[in-house]
Amino acid sequence: MTSAPSPRALRIVIVSQYFRPERVSIPVTLADELSRRGHRVEVITGWPNYPEGKLFPTYRQRLRHKELQGGVTVHRVPLIVSHSTSAVGRLLNYASFALTSAAKFSVGRRADVVYVYATQMTASVGPSLWRRLFGTPYVLHVQDLWPESIVGSGMVDGRASKAIGAALTPWLSSTYRRAAHVIAIAPTMLGMLRSRGAAAEASSAVLNWSPRDVVDDSAVFAEDPARTGTETTTFVYAGNLGELQDLPVLIDAFASCSDLADIQLLIAGAGVLEPDLREQAARYSGARIEFLGRIDASGMQVLNARSDYQFVTLKGLDVFRGTIPSKLQNSLSAGVPVITTVHGDVSDLVDRERVGFTAEPSDPTALADAIRRAAATTSAERVAMADRARRFYEENMSEFAGVSAVEAILRDAAMRATAPAKTRATENEIER
Repeated sequence: MTSAPSPRALRIVIVSQYFRPERVSIPVTLADELSRRGHRVEVITGWPNYPEGKLFPTYRQRLRHKELQGGVTVHRVPLIVSHSTSAVGRLLNYASFALTSAAKFSVGRRADVVYVYATQMTASVGPSLWRRLFGTPYVLHVQDLWPESIVGSGMVDGRASKAIGAALTPWLSSTYRRAAHVIAIAPTMLGMLRSRGAAAEASSAVLNWSPRDVVDDSAVFAEDPARTGTETTTFVYAGNLGELQDLPVLIDAFASCSDLADIQLLIAGAGVLEPDLREQAARYSGARIEFLGRIDASGMQVLNARSDYQFVTLKGLDVFRGTIPSKLQNSLSAGVPVITTVHGDVSDLVDRERVGFTAEPSDPTALADAIRRAAATTSAERVAMADRARRFYEENMSEFAGVSAVEAILRDAAMRATAPAKTRATENEIER
């Protein structure tokens, strides 16, 4: 009896504006794991500057740069460095990467399939062009829904928002329609993408996973004495200190609970709003609020062990109903209950699985009430929530499940792109 042939290894190109050493989980772990599974993986990315919008120390931008990270070949392209609250600066940052990454024609031509990590949809410009020129299929992994993430961010005023939305919508619909597959990160987002051009038979939802260096499988967090053996209830926010995270509301809400003497808030991370947030917190002298700055993976494991609850907050924009921020996966993977203001899929999940507390977005009174309810829980109740959190992550959000789902999608996209399809003539027939 002969065995079935093993699946063919693919030449996969990952396009992501952010990559290691920047703290971005999905494209990094996907590249590493696909390489370990025998695929030939190349990455096109920018020079590291996220989230502060400053080029990392020891790096200097050059027109061409190639490096090897384990079994993954990384091509870096220049871009305009900016992560400020300026709409012009941010759009120039996105557009510059779109143009310089699109110029990597030889990399796009030789790929069997291109994976696009679409935190910014502008990362799809190059793969869309390569599809037209060479027939190379691309798969979009949509992390943030456009144009809402642009027009609803507060970076542009109402009139400019309408103009930007009107300009982007036709292009976005075309990009979804021409993709070999569109991946959403939440069920509600999947429905929205299908209504905007993604084909039902070529789109699906895959939940994001947590970085493996933050997930410490050897630790039983729910029983860690650093968490349950002290009288102080430790609340943690860890992530980007940016415009959309609604952190001024979090600080106001926590400060209003300063009559509770046994609570503290630790804020870990960096971003454009950090100076303003520090100044705001300093005005509340009675509140125990401490800024830890950016911490590495090992520091995050320590912080997880100290956490009784972690915040998952975003502004109350409709676009976030279909978003599951990576902070949720990070918390659940570590067995840490959450307090969230993200309405839609996230709040529904937290309530349904009983892994924390929910509050209305952008409402400091509602958030303060959730903080008080969380602080009032018993040690046994917190341990039970932590156990449920970890179990839900392992069953629904693990790295193995997520990478395997994406790998299957990439393989299917490559198989359907037959050799004759990768010619200009056939491409023109398809377009007609």
